[in-house]
Amino acid sequence: MKLFIQSLPILAVALPIMLASAYALEPQMPSDERQPGALTKMQEYVTQHGGTERPFTNEYWNHKEAGIYVDVISGKPLFSSTDKFDSGTGWPSFTRPIEENFVKNKSDASMGIARTEVKSADTDSHLGHVFDDGPKETG
Repeated sequence: MKLFIQSLPILAVALPIMLASAYALEPQMPSDERQPGALTKMQEYVTQHGGTERPFTNEYWNHKEAGIYVDVISGKPLFSSTDKFDSGTGWPSFTRPIEENFVKNKSDASMGIARTEVKSADTDSHLGHVFDDGPKETG
């Protein structure tokens, strides 16, 4: 079952993040084995063009089942449901990635403010942005 999660923020270190891209609870085929056009238009818009799905509208914004969120392009695990929290934003939010080196941070001033974009280290897919107003335990 695919889990398309999308948002503005995502994580780094121990900061809360919101996922801004397409992920699945089950591993996907490696990118070199995927069929052309395998991404939905929304998945492509978000992951490849830095887009954002409207909050509270994606199929899994309030998903509660345990699982691993993986890069929809490579199938690499990025986030665990054990690190997910309810940010009230309408997008999944996480306090950290499974492994720090699976994601990378990039400066982003596209909205006229300084932000930190989070991308998949392997595929350069847009995942979201870092925000530092998460759970008290992690910031």
